Amino acid sequence: MQVSVESTSALERKMTISVPDERIESEVTKRLQQTAKRAKVSGFRPGKVPMNIIRQRYEADARQDVLGDVIQATFYEAVVAEKLNPVGQPAIEPKVFEKDKGLEFIATFEVFPEFEVQGLDSIAIERQSAEVADSDIDNMLDILRKQNTRFVDVERAAATDDQVTISFVGNIDGEVFAGGTADNVPLVLGSGRMIPGFEEALIGCKAGDTKVITPTFPEDYQNLDLAGKTAEFNVIVNKVEAPELPELNEEFFEMFGNSEGGLEGFRAEVSKNMQRELKQAINGKVKSQVMDGLLAANDIEVPGALIASEVDRLRVQAVQQFGGNVKPEQLPAELFTEQAKRRVALGLIVAQMVKQFEIKADDERVRSTIEEMAAAYQEPQQVIEWYYKNQQQLEDVRAVVLEEQVVDTVLSKAKVTDSTVTYEEAVKPAAAPDVAEEAEAE
Repeated sequence: MQVSVESTSALERKMTISVPDERIESEVTKRLQQTAKRAKVSGFRPGKVPMNIIRQRYEADARQDVLGDVIQATFYEAVVAEKLNPVGQPAIEPKVFEKDKGLEFIATFEVFPEFEVQGLDSIAIERQSAEVADSDIDNMLDILRKQNTRFVDVERAAATDDQVTISFVGNIDGEVFAGGTADNVPLVLGSGRMIPGFEEALIGCKAGDTKVITPTFPEDYQNLDLAGKTAEFNVIVNKVEAPELPELNEEFFEMFGNSEGGLEGFRAEVSKNMQRELKQAINGKVKSQVMDGLLAANDIEVPGALIASEVDRLRVQAVQQFGGNVKPEQLPAELFTEQAKRRVALGLIVAQMVKQFEIKADDERVRSTIEEMAAAYQEPQQVIEWYYKNQQQLEDVRAVVLEEQVVDTVLSKAKVTDSTVTYEEAVKPAAAPDVAEEAEAE
């Protein structure tokens, strides 16, 4: 077997492989001998059919199968011999594909980039720390109460934060439009569910009132047929209800699965959940900065095959998340290309970090991670046992821990600045980078 390799780009390789005729014919003969043992030909007993008849009937198919097998086998023999690390399946172009002339073909494929992770000491990280104060717990209790607001009938005029139940018919230039009619719809005034001007116009209305409202649809409204147009809504107010916050009592605590310990026990449980959220938020921000830093310090070539595969995965995720009748392949690839490229590049960099710094998932850390996840369930020990009995789930946790250890490795070498912030500041998502500032920086 002869092999020659040509680099057609940074990652693309064109490999020409020549296989001598003897190897092909030897494999064809073996395949025909196997066929002869089971071939059924009229006039002959099984296994007694002359080889010339076997060749006449089965050689073409046997040769085709052999050529496919030899292409696959010799390709992998060649990449091992040439110490190449191919991405995906190669594109095969036959050059010589005839009997008595051997086999010659060209395999075109991409290889994984070879690089060393660098620039860790240039990465700047701000690592926040915060405490859960009593006032933070008080605020969280208020949020939980508001999330479970009840509404009770009142005979007064509607005010902001009240819930009105309304029926309405909307028209534009005297014509009723699709989606502009509804019956007995509950609406919290001030929630921003309706277009600007609609909810405000209902403040001061009482149950039984009727009102004509003439709001204008925003210019960027999702329904282009309505965008920028002024509508007329004939509204009937069927009911007005005032918000009533639930009391912090046993009934309220039981809604969250905490029926023991009273207010003090509930506050302790809320505090524990907030501590967990705080830790996740801080770690998430640090990880995000680490990944951004790794990308900035390591501008690597990314195989197109891996990007295409990741685009397909993101398409499927989008359809699963948003639903609808759209098939994944109908979504434009360019919607996901940049995100896919980033994911693939990070995956390659993290994998190289693991190899370069000989990082292995720490078993104790894996155990503590599983225990931490299990703590959120009523039967933690059952959850822990389940993870250790399910190899795939256990490997998923190991992958998470391994990535955390990669982050730790970067932090040990990066420029880390520690800062103390409030709980609210810590759990607040990091602001997205300003597009204009990014463009100016570039």
